[in-house]
Amino acid sequence: MPSNFRNTIPSERFSAEKGRYVLYINYVCPWAHRAVIVRALKGLEDIIQLVEVDGRDPTHGWYFSGYRGPDKDPIYGGRWLKELYLKADPHYSGRITIPVLWDKKHATIVNNESAEITRMLCDAFDPMLPLEMREVQKGPAALIPKHLQGDIDQLNLWVYDTINNGVYKVGFAASQAAYNEHVAKLFQSLDRLEHHLSQPGHHPYLFGQHITEADIRLYTTLVRFDVAYYTLFKCNVKMIRLDYPRLHAWLRLLYWSEGPEAAGGVFKSTTHFDVIKRGYSSVIPGNGVVPAGPLPYIMPL
Repeated sequence: MPSNFRNTIPSERFSAEKGRYVLYINYVCPWAHRAVIVRALKGLEDIIQLVEVDGRDPTHGWYFSGYRGPDKDPIYGGRWLKELYLKADPHYSGRITIPVLWDKKHATIVNNESAEITRMLCDAFDPMLPLEMREVQKGPAALIPKHLQGDIDQLNLWVYDTINNGVYKVGFAASQAAYNEHVAKLFQSLDRLEHHLSQPGHHPYLFGQHITEADIRLYTTLVRFDVAYYTLFKCNVKMIRLDYPRLHAWLRLLYWSEGPEAAGGVFKSTTHFDVIKRGYSSVIPGNGVVPAGPLPYIMPL
């Protein structure tokens, strides 16, 4: 189902302001994770508040459990994320999804589409940042360099369909035929990425020497692949660590990097394997037992 809130920052109603917006996330979710990474890479921690919604009920959806995050919404005091959706639109009847970018000024949801939130965070708040942190000043080191935007958009499109969303099509396939179709597309695309990384100008990152939006969008799926999707979603034709040497090197480089290109290690610091494994185990039919492996969760460089 498409997201219902598709506003942008900056716009006439939603200007870029420090302290005005809240990003609601959950660390299990790869869609929310991409927004968390961009917020950290851009140095927006003091500009956009981050709130973890750490519980999920099968019937009522996301809520504040107090297990990892707060036990109630720190802005309005509610317990359920759906209360924010109904505050934004009392007639809302769609899915309660994360991430959510919330506007405290108008008490409404700006956007709940992860790709759009991620792209907004890349440059919407740049006027508040030091010159060297602004995308227009970064040239080829920008998250979406002008000369690569078309190529990044094209790669994002098929990666989303067959990998980011593809693992869910496999994991929640309602028939053997659907499973067979989507698992084949998933691994064809992973093979395609492995080849992509072998080409000139496409390593160590997807588009060369600098991290781009494409790397972030792929990372949040692949860092979950061996530890969750391989076992729990039956994406078990190949493993990243055993069968894709270039993708494996790319993934480990992002995870372990503590240099300025990774803002001191935001890929690692925002990836919580225990939360990811427990979260996915709870949504798959069964008794909620969390698989032990693979060990280690990610290999060293």
